Amino acid sequence: MMSTSPPSRRWLTFLLTSLGLFMVLLDASIVTVALPTIQRTLHIGLNDLQWVVDAYTLPFAVLLLTAGTVADRFGRKRVFLAGLAVFMLGSALCGWAPDVAWLFAGRAIQGVGGALLSPGSLAVLVAAYPEPQERTRILGISTGISGVALAAGPIIGGTLIQLAGWQWIFFVNLPIGLVTLVLGWFTLRESRNLAARSLDLPGQVLAVASLTALTYGLIEGNARGWGSPLIVGCFVAAGLLAIGFVLAESRASEPMLPLGLFRNATFSVANVAALVVGFALLGGVFFISQYFQAIQGASALGSGVRSLPNTMGIFIASPVAGLLAARYGPRLPVTLGALMAGIAALLLMRLRPDTPYPAIWWNLALLGLGFGLTLTP
Repeated sequence: MMSTSPPSRRWLTFLLTSLGLFMVLLDASIVTVALPTIQRTLHIGLNDLQWVVDAYTLPFAVLLLTAGTVADRFGRKRVFLAGLAVFMLGSALCGWAPDVAWLFAGRAIQGVGGALLSPGSLAVLVAAYPEPQERTRILGISTGISGVALAAGPIIGGTLIQLAGWQWIFFVNLPIGLVTLVLGWFTLRESRNLAARSLDLPGQVLAVASLTALTYGLIEGNARGWGSPLIVGCFVAAGLLAIGFVLAESRASEPMLPLGLFRNATFSVANVAALVVGFALLGGVFFISQYFQAIQGASALGSGVRSLPNTMGIFIASPVAGLLAARYGPRLPVTLGALMAGIAALLLMRLRPDTPYPAIWWNLALLGLGFGLTLTP
């Protein structure tokens, strides 16, 4: 059992699962700094660039809950390692993609692998740390690493593009993934939930259809016209399918998303906060990278370096947030962090094409500090 594992094995479990999760979340943001280069190389438009991002995040999001059930039923280690292998396959396909269609396919495969990997990694980690206080501390550190992964994408991506080309933001996953896969095979312990739910296929199909329609409408609306029949139809379909999803979950004997969880105010508020923080963090990383390169003419590496205050802010604030939450509860760091991030976002609305960097960097640092304080709690 994982509960009797020696400390050295538990720390190695933490290292391997964190490395896998870091790689998956890094790929949600690392591609943003490469988008202008990819656009020039593959001769694609802004809509296609958005699909390069969302071809990854869409399957990752819609398959996450079902992947957790699969891990519980068939083994957390097995699903974690399978997700890692699928993610590496998608990374290789992206790196060797001759055109944008192959790149979309590779990103989608990455998303599927990431969805399998993420809940499996957390479940393996939880099983390795059965003591509640130690588990809370480890999960807090893991969450902080996740925030750093999202924010570090531009600087890591910029460096790889400058040294080797945009393909290496994907190829770099292969040696890291291979090491994690081999060590994980021999080190991680298998665990299951004998009372795991059955797969909720109707709920999964409705979730995929609803979010796909919504994403298509949001991305293509600017080019096709927000009032065009296709885009309006996408939004209507997304709404109807979402209602169908809620009805299906309310009637399912073993739903993929038990709606009763939302009766818990803490659960509901925490999820709304996570939605807002994720929206602001990923949206900010996407547009700040475009601003520095497409508007101010910085290189990919220059854009990554200019984004560094945001990364450092998250890195510095995440452990502080854990200490504050342990001593005073989560309300203080979450409230303070949200206030700081909100102020920073408002300040960044003042950006102009010729805004000097000394007027920007501290806004990015404040944004990172706010996110770091909010993420862990």
